[in-house]
Amino acid sequence: MSDRLKDRIAIVTGSDSGIGQAIAEVFAAEVFAAEGADVVVTYLNDRDGADETRRRVEAAGRRAEVVRVDQREPLEVDRLFRETRNALGTPYILVNNAAIGGGSGQVAETSPEDWDAVLKTDLYGPFYCCRHFVGERRTAGGKGKIINITSVHEEIPLANAAAYNAAKGGLRNLTRTLCLELAPDRINVNNIAPGMVLTPMNQQAIDDPAARARQVQHIPWKRAAEPWEIARLALYLASEDADYVTGQTFTIDGGLSINVGQGA
Repeated sequence: MSDRLKDRIAIVTGSDSGIGQAIAEVFAAEVFAAEGADVVVTYLNDRDGADETRRRVEAAGRRAEVVRVDQREPLEVDRLFRETRNALGTPYILVNNAAIGGGSGQVAETSPEDWDAVLKTDLYGPFYCCRHFVGERRTAGGKGKIINITSVHEEIPLANAAAYNAAKGGLRNLTRTLCLELAPDRINVNNIAPGMVLTPMNQQAIDDPAARARQVQHIPWKRAAEPWEIARLALYLASEDADYVTGQTFTIDGGLSINVGQGA
């Protein structure tokens, strides 16, 4: 039993499915070794998924609290942190995972409404959460961990997805800025940039093996990642093992991002 996160309190946004759900479960119990974190599970629409995440955390012997939050709204984020304190205590770990795709189509065809929907969810939301978390940790005397989930598209643009690219690139630079600002507080800030992962955001690839086989041809490992693979990296970054790691992007993509230019 390793207890790397023993009695830590973690907020994992968007933990009703996919990567967030896997992170919440791994923080509570990594396979046979109880890691020891209590987890606040957030969701927007999928209450059943959030309740399943809570069940998994509680099955590991840890506490869980489910909070519905629309992170595009500052007052909703205020309430998230208030409910976290009241239910579990002061958070030590923040994982900004909740995000949407969308904003598809060329820039010239993207409506302001679509642009705003993606930027407010994928960039403003983490910004609001980070502001609150930093205040809480400073009041508690410092230390803590922020893990932002970005994408390989923080670096490699995907055509017809300008809003998503801009949000993830912005979140990368928010991570780097926070690294510099929070070093005196000993708050580590890093981000994980996944490639293709089998989550609801890639539901077509989950449902259609032929479509998945076509997509993974661009990945040197010829497969997509499973959510637990991202979660185990998040576990490392949330633990004391990563106390000297800050301001970094950890790309986990089976080699996709360095395969650009092959065959050209």
